Amino acid sequence: MDKLIITAAICGAEVTKEHNPNVPYTVEEIGREAESAYKAGASIIHLHVREDDGTPTQDKARFKACIDEILKRCPDVIIQPSTGGAVGMTDEERLQPTELGPEMATLDCGTCNFGGDEIFVNTENTIKNFGRLMIERGVKPEIEVFDKGMIDYAIKYAKQGFIKEPMHFDFVLGVQMAATVRDLSFMVDSIPAGSTWTVSGVGRHEMPLAAVGIAMGGHVRVGFEDNVYIEKGVLAKSNGELVEKVVRIAKELGREIATPDEAREILGLKK
Repeated sequence: MDKLIITAAICGAEVTKEHNPNVPYTVEEIGREAESAYKAGASIIHLHVREDDGTPTQDKARFKACIDEILKRCPDVIIQPSTGGAVGMTDEERLQPTELGPEMATLDCGTCNFGGDEIFVNTENTIKNFGRLMIERGVKPEIEVFDKGMIDYAIKYAKQGFIKEPMHFDFVLGVQMAATVRDLSFMVDSIPAGSTWTVSGVGRHEMPLAAVGIAMGGHVRVGFEDNVYIEKGVLAKSNGELVEKVVRIAKELGREIATPDEAREILGLKK
């Protein structure tokens, strides 16, 4: 079984300081939260960025400032910018951070209902274009999956040459698809041989699915983007506190934690 890769999704685009005052907005705060997660054992920082007032943005200059701050504090960490951005952003806006040459970036393989009237749109042409540009820019996509059909799209577009294999998937459960062991197992059984995967449980599902993912030999994502509580009714003090909890679970289950360079080897990245 590979060592465990822990991804920290440190702020997302929707969660705010009203949900948890420790959610980072500024460049310094984002650097602080990335460092807390890295020191606790995260080898990947999944990165959204904000304006100082918390407004989500995909501005390339803002991403560069945040990436520079993170790398100053955590020189060997893998930074994985989001190309999801926020609901309503154009494809051109969303793709800006890939121009900075990151090792990884997210690639959402379908449209998703986020709740109420919020629809996160990814057309067939959007997915193909994002995949093609990531190949051109040498960026490994993390395939973001919110239901089984998105796996099928990823396999289809990989066969057409828009996504390189072997693929790495992130199963985000608790939004559009139920956060159950049955559904996670179904997703894992549906991806091509040789693929790697991470599980992200949203809200109260974060830690139970992390434990299941660790036991199944997959990898784990935690962080304020998905959940702001360390336990029921208790706000997490930092992203690092959430990562520390995953590390404790992993040690109890006999999984070693991957360093950033070990994660690169597992994922086939070249720094």
